[in-house]
Amino acid sequence: MNYIGSKHRLSSFIQDTIYSVCGQDLSDLVFCDLFAGTGAVGRVFKSQVKAVIANDLEFYSYVLNRNYIGNYKSFEYNDLIENLNSLPLQKGFIAAQYGEGGVGNRLYFSKHNAQKIDSIRTEVEKWYGNKAISTDVYYFLLASLLESADKIANTASVYGSYLKTIKPRAAKGMVITPATFEITKTAHQVFQEDGNELITKISGDILYIDPPYNVRQYGANYHILNTIAKYNIFAPRGKTGLPIYNKSAYCSKKTVVSSFEQLIKNAQFKYIFVSYSNEGLMSPSVIKKVMEQYGRYDVKTTSYKRFRADKTASRHHKASSTIEYLHILEKQ
Repeated sequence: MNYIGSKHRLSSFIQDTIYSVCGQDLSDLVFCDLFAGTGAVGRVFKSQVKAVIANDLEFYSYVLNRNYIGNYKSFEYNDLIENLNSLPLQKGFIAAQYGEGGVGNRLYFSKHNAQKIDSIRTEVEKWYGNKAISTDVYYFLLASLLESADKIANTASVYGSYLKTIKPRAAKGMVITPATFEITKTAHQVFQEDGNELITKISGDILYIDPPYNVRQYGANYHILNTIAKYNIFAPRGKTGLPIYNKSAYCSKKTVVSSFEQLIKNAQFKYIFVSYSNEGLMSPSVIKKVMEQYGRYDVKTTSYKRFRADKTASRHHKASSTIEYLHILEKQ
């Protein structure tokens, strides 16, 4: 998925840094990804550690992590995927509110794909309600739907707005592809909670923190994915059809530092790694000042190409690359 702040491209940098601090044998350690997003970092360590704890406040992220991290035993799914791909079209909430020809003609999806999403989402819920599928399979199918829908969304990578005309990729018919996950011997935990609240209830060895770093709220930028995942009926607001969405304290200059300090203070983990961009609300010096109060501090940096959507979203950003800081704390 195209995802703001995704660490997929930085996974090797993060992994190598964690190895250099914690050693390469992590098999007896518990790894926590507190702001998991699509789960890219948790997936890297899933087979390497004793257990992964994944968390994110957004429900679409919970669905993805519940599948990619929470699912660890194999099951058959080919017939289910084939069945979903052969369903007749059905006009439901997505087609009515976010599809071509719907209310306000919100062009997030073509007419065909919006109705396809409705038919598949309705069928999956029916199967689950009738206990025809397990909870593991339910989240696997929802994750498969979210990723497949994202591939044919008529947006410039995020869902804060839609394009004025249907682009060629969005005009293609959606096909559900399986969101296959890694099989492991041990179970993992997935939460959908505020990170600052969850941190007071969990403990482990390695804590990876990748909080929002600017004023963009993920609940607004990815609201369509939440709506498909929840499939709840509400009155969409404005031209883009926003629901009421979660707002993070990490997206506000007034609250970000105090929230971050509280998080570090309450963390019951020996090693803490914090990913943060040089374009973030907190400067590297502020992050260092907070973290070094609680133990031995270090930092590593790397440069990477800017997220594609940023180029048009923020005209004042002329740089083609971004510096990623990985702040390190061995808590004492």
